[in-house]
Amino acid sequence: RRYRAQGAKGLRHGSAGRPSNHARPAAERKRILAWVRQKYSGPIDARFGPTLAAEHLASEDGVTVHHDTLRRWMLAVGLWSRVRKRSPHRQRRERKAHFGELVQLDGSFHLWYEARAPRGCLMNLVDDATGRTLARLGDEETIWAAADVLRRWIERYGVPHALYTDWKNVYVRTPNAEEQATGAVPLTQFGRMCAALGIQIIAASSPQAKGRVERNHGTHQDRLVKKLRRLGIADATAANTFLDTTYLPEHNQRFAVAPASAEDFHRRVPSRTTLDRVFQLEEARVLSNDWVVRYDTRYFQVARQSGHAPARSTVLVREARDGAIELRYRGRLMQWTEIAAPVKPPPPAVRAPLSTAPHRPARPSADHPWRRETRLIDRERALSRAAQP
Repeated sequence: RRYRAQGAKGLRHGSAGRPSNHARPAAERKRILAWVRQKYSGPIDARFGPTLAAEHLASEDGVTVHHDTLRRWMLAVGLWSRVRKRSPHRQRRERKAHFGELVQLDGSFHLWYEARAPRGCLMNLVDDATGRTLARLGDEETIWAAADVLRRWIERYGVPHALYTDWKNVYVRTPNAEEQATGAVPLTQFGRMCAALGIQIIAASSPQAKGRVERNHGTHQDRLVKKLRRLGIADATAANTFLDTTYLPEHNQRFAVAPASAEDFHRRVPSRTTLDRVFQLEEARVLSNDWVVRYDTRYFQVARQSGHAPARSTVLVREARDGAIELRYRGRLMQWTEIAAPVKPPPPAVRAPLSTAPHRPARPSADHPWRRETRLIDRERALSRAAQP
């Protein structure tokens, strides 16, 4: 009947568009929203949600309103939005423009040989501008492992401007008390090597910061593991030969990209002698009065320079990759002879106890003065004195 009388409008419910009989008065709604705007609103990360705001309205303001009703009111006036709070998006850093401007270095521990051998560590160098990769497989992420892969990169491409690493003690360390007081820059052995070559070390604050080398790890953990499985390789020597001759050339040809700028930022390759001198461990050791230096549980007798004692002077001990030792005293190369470690005196013998039985205090005998009466003892002493001539 409504349709015949009113047409399409008759199909609409008669209560549509009218305020509900249970609706709150407009003045009350306006007052509640004013409290929310004044006390519980603010920036997105500081404002109260409808549920929390309803709880505080009931506890602090004595106004009871359902949180769903309050949500609709807040949405209508813009005090709330349906956008959820999310963590800030990490924007991917743009590549450097020049080859050699920044090289990322990291070690990846993985079962590279699967069940054929224990897990190893892939020392991975990735150029930030091109994605060009150089890697070596070993056992651990040590100073020598990092130095070896860096030297190979330098011999092939030149000296890069900067290295991007993590905060492992191999690369960087926190300053000690003396360095904090003097303002000296703390250097690890690897950091000293890089400083001698003019390479800056930049420590990343998160794995995402050095994402290029991290994603490169994922590629190797998939492709390299399968290729090593196909060839049956289960040791680092054969794996590194495969890396140098086959895998890395194919990987760089497939994944490396052209840099934004054609200028190469690598500095020229130093001489072999310079690299041998740079890639050494250095430690200062105190020279004893008998001209003996102790280093890594070894003892070196230095040739005497004079008849006087060295007065606690220091000697610079340099150790090469092959274990060769070099001593310098006051900047001069010294002759030395390795001597045997002094024999430690044997520890004093421990006296065995006379008896293993538990100690028990001795009991006085029956005629002991403690067990006799005092009067009897005094009488015997008087008789004894009277009998003396």
